Amino acid sequence: MSGPVKKAADVAFKASKTIDWEGMAKLIVSDEARKEFSALRRAFDDVNSQLQTKFSQEPEPIDWEYYRKGIGSRIVDMYKEAYESVEIPKFVDTVTPQYKPKFDALLVELKEAEKKSLKESERIEKEIAEVQELKKKISTMTADEYFEKHPELKKKFDDEIRNDYWGY
Repeated sequence: MSGPVKKAADVAFKASKTIDWEGMAKLIVSDEARKEFSALRRAFDDVNSQLQTKFSQEPEPIDWEYYRKGIGSRIVDMYKEAYESVEIPKFVDTVTPQYKPKFDALLVELKEAEKKSLKESERIEKEIAEVQELKKKISTMTADEYFEKHPELKKKFDDEIRNDYWGY
């Protein structure tokens, strides 16, 4: 197998081993997204299987002697010379070096966003717990108990009463 094709096949094979398809599938909520995800997975598997089968095999060597017997040596030698003179250029990756720094910067940005998201999730979880606790106690809670937890509201109401503002 030629170098670039074998390398592509190896990368695709390794990528298929590292992709957590089940983990990603659990994160999908809508039916339309599930359909798109399954189409993506099928397409990935098709390409991967083609890379593993079609391009992973070395071509069979040409039996030039067989053709010399049937066609004639001048034409076969001409074809053999032309065949052997064909040079397939090596693949030079010029794209990855351009995008690698951008990708790395995005990974750093992603990690920061993940940290912010986790902090916000913790804050929201605490707020939910407070609201659920308040919901349980609200029917038996006195105004003084409520104002202990929310002194800013007590100050606001006291100011309104002091300034003779009754909301009319």
